[in-house]
Amino acid sequence: MRTGLVRRIAAGKTCVIAAALVLAAPGVAHANSVAVTVKTPGATAGPASTFSEITTSAGCAGGLISGGGVDQAIGTGTASNGNKINGSSPSPDGSTEYTGTTGVVGTDVTHWLGIGGSGGAVDAGFSTTPYAVCLNSSLINHTQVVMNKLAGPTGSSTVGLVTATCPAGTRLLGGGARITPASVGSLKPIASFPTFDDAAHDHGQKAAADGESDPDSWTAVGWNGGGGNSSNTTYAYAVCSGSGINIGGVTVKVRFGEVSGPTAATSGQSATVGCGGNDGKLVGGGAAISGGSVTTTDFTGPGSPGDHLNGSYPSDFGGTPVADGTTGAAYWTASTHTGGGSSPSTYSDVWALCADDGV
Repeated sequence: MRTGLVRRIAAGKTCVIAAALVLAAPGVAHANSVAVTVKTPGATAGPASTFSEITTSAGCAGGLISGGGVDQAIGTGTASNGNKINGSSPSPDGSTEYTGTTGVVGTDVTHWLGIGGSGGAVDAGFSTTPYAVCLNSSLINHTQVVMNKLAGPTGSSTVGLVTATCPAGTRLLGGGARITPASVGSLKPIASFPTFDDAAHDHGQKAAADGESDPDSWTAVGWNGGGGNSSNTTYAYAVCSGSGINIGGVTVKVRFGEVSGPTAATSGQSATVGCGGNDGKLVGGGAAISGGSVTTTDFTGPGSPGDHLNGSYPSDFGGTPVADGTTGAAYWTASTHTGGGSSPSTYSDVWALCADDGV
């Protein structure tokens, strides 16, 4: 059954929690060797100057990256409009980025980057926190990262959508997004979500819907608010199972939620969704601020050029980020924010990926 949406007001910020859809599992239950630990070093202050970014990193002491996230403290007042996510993406060592040739760019990756950016305003309260979702599985003992990129977006209030697809015979576990350069303060990724490279999903332009299984691709969407362009680029990253692994018994279930808002200027919204009891273990998640109906229509941008993401991270049911070393995370939260203008017909979207390896 589906539980109702829960609204709450906390610290002056409205949070909307899209609870998990829990399904009864047909047939005989079987074991699932997937185990996940979330690692985070905590918050790093910044960015401290306008039109800049800071890069933070979380690493897996054991296990391999299946996904990851980032959360920001956004400061107060109108300065909060200037803080945005610039990237949430895999890294081989905690500093190197995959931004060169497209295709399979890394194997058995163990670090995740949380990259916080700034526009034309900064605040002493800004900080950036990365999260690494570290996977252990008796079956999925190797992983690989696929990267794809797009030149753009360039014009004001325009979408740049790019999709990375896992190699045939592998299973998508998670994914991420990145934009460059940081000096274009209005440029940001506004969506990072699982999808399918098929006609039904318009080859990545429609997101995976709640209850769908085994997506094979990850889409990133860049959004250019002010129209500046300095070789703007949007990157999509898909984290996939390694080559040569028999994935016949592996199921990755998608959980998705969409809520209205934020619509007022200088305001935020949150949405949380989780894995049901028979879905498997949380291995990754995604977030978007959009024009809505992202699973049934091609992705459209939100209602204002200043809209942006401030968080996409593993959480508890109430949307609070989990602590370092958490082994039972089952929810994913998206945190969205407007800029200095109102944003009509804007929605917040969140995805959780839940894995069962059948072992």
